[in-house]
Amino acid sequence: MLTAVVGVNWGDEGKGRMVDLLSAGADIVARYQGGNNAGHTVVNEKGKFILNLLPSGILREGTVNVMGTGMVIDIEHLRHELEHLAERGISVSPARLVISDRATICMPYHRELDGLEEDRLADHKFGSTRRGIAPVYADKYMKKALRMGDLLHTEGLRERVREIVEWKNLTLSSYGHTADSDEMYDWLMTNGEVLLPYIKDASEYLSRAIDAGRSVMFEAQLGALRDIDYGIYPYTSSSNTLAAYAPIGAGVPGRKLDRVIGIMKAYSSCVGEGPFTCEFFGAEAERLRAAGGEYGAATGRPRRVGGFDVVASRYGVRVQGATEIALTKLDVLAALPEIPVCTAYEIDGERTLSFPSGGALERAKPVYEYLPGFEGADISGCRSFAELPAAAQRYVRYVEEAVCCRISYISVGAEREEYISL
Repeated sequence: MLTAVVGVNWGDEGKGRMVDLLSAGADIVARYQGGNNAGHTVVNEKGKFILNLLPSGILREGTVNVMGTGMVIDIEHLRHELEHLAERGISVSPARLVISDRATICMPYHRELDGLEEDRLADHKFGSTRRGIAPVYADKYMKKALRMGDLLHTEGLRERVREIVEWKNLTLSSYGHTADSDEMYDWLMTNGEVLLPYIKDASEYLSRAIDAGRSVMFEAQLGALRDIDYGIYPYTSSSNTLAAYAPIGAGVPGRKLDRVIGIMKAYSSCVGEGPFTCEFFGAEAERLRAAGGEYGAATGRPRRVGGFDVVASRYGVRVQGATEIALTKLDVLAALPEIPVCTAYEIDGERTLSFPSGGALERAKPVYEYLPGFEGADISGCRSFAELPAAAQRYVRYVEEAVCCRISYISVGAEREEYISL
């Protein structure tokens, strides 16, 4: 069974929590794109964990985790992430982690360029996390990047680093900065040494595992609306966040998915810049943000929040090719007297149910309706749909019909076992 767990909206939908839950039935969990520019938060019996690079299955003993070909990896950050897990009693052996030799290395000068460009853009910034993701993906497609496998075969590497840094300094110098090739080489050696036992041919590993009947769960970062091609361009990530890319980015491009689980919040949240039509402001936003603990896992930034967005969510379900939905944070809505739903967009005086792009999306205004709520109800102990308050049941069925996709899971609390399976 090959399953992709993907975000339907702007990211931060609760994928880490659901991957942690669903990985109980998976032999392998594979991340297939992105870097450390977002975080997956997982709460289990050992506490709260924020994972930026490692797949969420790393918290389950016996599960093998793969960092796929499509990822961009800051090896210094990854080294620290492994160290932090070890400090909390979670040891990650090479038998439990495979890093693709084809994954791209995110260098210090990528981080520097990212921050310098955000500073230059000032009030017109993209909302980057300044972790080098756009610059390193740009270099990957210009064939000016280093890959994890280069750490295994260092002959000629120092000279290659020198040539790349010389080229990169043409850009850095325009900002009044430069990188030193010897320092970059030393950085690679210092941070890469501990990772050497994990670097393997992930494509061959995954192919053999699938042929042997092992189940694989593909884990995405961010959501459909941050996809470089189908998202709210240019306010997107620099990678393909869609399920269709999962086998490619993981390392098995010839395989087909059996199941796509779209993760979707019971309301909307968004980190970063760009159009967010359903956005709340003022006291209404603060109430929802506080109830949901809406602060970025990687940055700590307050997330933008709003009511459930039917238009954006139906589009996200479609481009993800979701076969089912996991609805997260339903319990948060118990803090509201009524449940806000953005049922349509209004653009230049006309209503639409189609998700637009470009300038049309920038001009879109939300059309809101309010559904009966279940304010004050504690649903964290519910383990069946029938145990939910009637208003909560009606809301779940409303969302299911609105996005045209079956809801299979409902999270009713932050703990691993606080969910309902339908």
